[in-house]
Amino acid sequence: MTDPKRPTHSSSTNPYIPKGDGDAVVQAYIAAMPGWKSALGKEIDATVEEAFPEVRKQVRWNTPFYGKDDGWLLAMYCFKTYVQITFLTGASLDPVPPKASKVEGTRYLDIFEGEALDREQLASWVRQALELPGQQL
Repeated sequence: MTDPKRPTHSSSTNPYIPKGDGDAVVQAYIAAMPGWKSALGKEIDATVEEAFPEVRKQVRWNTPFYGKDDGWLLAMYCFKTYVQITFLTGASLDPVPPKASKVEGTRYLDIFEGEALDREQLASWVRQALELPGQQL
């Protein structure tokens, strides 16, 4: 029998977390990320907070979003073999995050087990995104 207090996961290993606003719901998502992905989620979260201490957080569609007053900057999502950071205005960042999207302006960074998060680059992208209009969901 499944523990009703323990989050379930999609086939891609992404946690199913009820939608909500604020840090607590994002921390619940991070805690539910399986294995090595949880430590990476904590590192991503801490890096975003260090670059932008006033960051707004929410979980929608089982995805944590990070933003500011006028909209959202980035999100993260678990896949079977990697964690993906979504930069909602990524095409305007320098350097442009490496993975293209079908959504205009959006770019991705995929991080696989054993790869280090380039915290300096992530913080730079966050600071650059702060200068751009946030995206509405």
